[in-house]
Amino acid sequence: MEMVREPRIIRLIRLVIKSFRFLFIVSVLSFAALTLFIIYLQSQPLPKSSIPETTTIHDMNGNVIDTIFTGENRKSISLSEISPLLIKATISIEDRKFYDHFGFDLKRTAKAILVDLQHMEKLQGGSTISQQLAKNLFLTSQKTWERKIKEAVYTIQLELNYTKDEILEAYLNQIYYGHSAYGIEAAAQTFFGKSAKDLNLAESSMLAGIPKGPAFYSPFLDYRAAKERQQIVLQAMVNEGYISQKEAEEAFQEPLQFTKKNERVRPNDAPYFTDYIVQQLKDIYGFSEKDIKQGGLHVYTTLDLTLQKAAENAMETYLPKDRPLQAALIAVEPSTGEIKAMIGGNDYETTQFNRVFAKRQPGSSFKPIVYLAALQNGFTPVTLMKSEPTVFTYDKEKVYAPENFGGKYPNDFITLQRAIAQSDNIYAVKTHMLIGPETTIEMAKKLGITTPLKPLPSLALGSAAVSPYEMATVYSTLANGGERIQPWAIKKITNRNGTVLVENKPIGERVVDEATAFVLTSMLQTVFAEGGTGYSIAGQLNRPVAGKTGTTDYDAWLSGYTPQLEATVWIGYDMGRQLNPVNDGTLVKKIWGQFMADALAGQPPEIFPVPSGVTSAYVNPDDGLLATESCPKQVLMYFLPGTEPTEYCKLHLKDGEENNTSSPEQKSFWDKIRNWWKNEDSPDT
Repeated sequence: MEMVREPRIIRLIRLVIKSFRFLFIVSVLSFAALTLFIIYLQSQPLPKSSIPETTTIHDMNGNVIDTIFTGENRKSISLSEISPLLIKATISIEDRKFYDHFGFDLKRTAKAILVDLQHMEKLQGGSTISQQLAKNLFLTSQKTWERKIKEAVYTIQLELNYTKDEILEAYLNQIYYGHSAYGIEAAAQTFFGKSAKDLNLAESSMLAGIPKGPAFYSPFLDYRAAKERQQIVLQAMVNEGYISQKEAEEAFQEPLQFTKKNERVRPNDAPYFTDYIVQQLKDIYGFSEKDIKQGGLHVYTTLDLTLQKAAENAMETYLPKDRPLQAALIAVEPSTGEIKAMIGGNDYETTQFNRVFAKRQPGSSFKPIVYLAALQNGFTPVTLMKSEPTVFTYDKEKVYAPENFGGKYPNDFITLQRAIAQSDNIYAVKTHMLIGPETTIEMAKKLGITTPLKPLPSLALGSAAVSPYEMATVYSTLANGGERIQPWAIKKITNRNGTVLVENKPIGERVVDEATAFVLTSMLQTVFAEGGTGYSIAGQLNRPVAGKTGTTDYDAWLSGYTPQLEATVWIGYDMGRQLNPVNDGTLVKKIWGQFMADALAGQPPEIFPVPSGVTSAYVNPDDGLLATESCPKQVLMYFLPGTEPTEYCKLHLKDGEENNTSSPEQKSFWDKIRNWWKNEDSPDT
């Protein structure tokens, strides 16, 4: 049987049809597979990326106190906060087709491969901005096929899940510019001392060229190479139509004002305060070390940098440079409890120990606690007790024999107000023992002393070591009329996106009635009057102030306040060295006085407001009785109602006045009769 063979052309046609059919099926399947792959990628979350970001601590006005970071100094900002010129410069030099491709620039990649093959080394990079971001966020710099494949996958996912602007924003916040500056904001501050939004064309083109090689194109390391790179960037911008050739030439010729070397590492304006904030972030709010150093937190505090600088200046002016005398200062706003200034030592570089929280004997600055308790237990500003050498017996057999400073005693009866002004030790211990040491301890706790105290006679003279922070709490409570607001420092904490994580407001607790607190405040003002232990600095202040000095062999204190501000200052040595009683003891008053004067400069003087429930009278300070017209000293004193004196002074009577001193009402009546009689008998009538 003869076989009939198909013509060759028919067989060829059939082969072509089969081939097209196969290719079509393969294409459809490939497209379907690609579609499913893309859908799958879009549904899959990207690997968790943790970009280290600088934590920033702000003062009450938003000024930066300090930044905290580990290796990577970064502050993320939005695309709208970046100069458009910098954005255009970056796109021109890094990825000119950025807004047109889907993560890969195939033409650029092919060209880069060709150039590299011609020279047998890697000379050009073909990575787009999206690819660079994927690599920097999720991968290492290892040059393996596995890493390349992952980079491609992550690039597609970025393009699927984010807009071009979002990718560009992330890139500009992530890229490294050298000198520990990560992201454009840190770079702008590092190189030019300004925000990224304020960069001009010359500055933008300079910065845009650095990421290709921070070690080669940093103007701080190789200015000539940096300028050559800047010229390339400017020409790329011309080629893309962003600027004209003339603008490029003018920008290239423009002198650049770089930051100086000492400006690149920003000094901490309040290092002891920063340490205190960091400790609070850990201990109170539970942030980890990583959160603090890499979490991009913004911590808004109560500190006032103006007052902080005033405190630093006062320390710098008066602390001696020839010996290791230490100092601590804490300033508090009484009405809110906000810490406004804090210094923990004479040199943070030498020692980071914060003496604001160190416990030292407060000496006589503890006495107002005793006297406030006494006022609540029957004492008045004119309560008389004899100040003379006295031996106190306690615990049946133990004795305590305090001495007045310099061994000086009135050897007479003195008032409570005089005892405060002159810091009489005998009066203080007598008061303490009369009301009972436990009463003093209870009052100390109410006012803010958290250190355990022992009921000893010496407690009245500040023998128990407490911290400047505790004493600031006590005195700010007095300044706030008996309402205690624990001094605090953190107003708000936000994350890198601005979400509020913590927000605080002052919480007050009334621990002493306002009238009693005011009566004590009125007496503490005499410390700065003539004859008081703080009189030497009264001329610096020129406003109503109240407070108390305190001195031991090893410590010198001054805690004092106005209605607007309280400050506690301590000076002493760290290692058991005694103060020089002639020189060192006066420094604490000078530091406190200058700080308060500078801190309150520009603010009008304020009087301490007299609350309801207080009465006043003019008193002869020598005997504590109501003053007569004949008394050479007539002092206005304040009393709780019913505790004011009712008898008149008999020390300075004139003839015929003996019967005019029994009571305020009698004096007023006889004064009227006497004045009437004198007027009737006057030759002028």
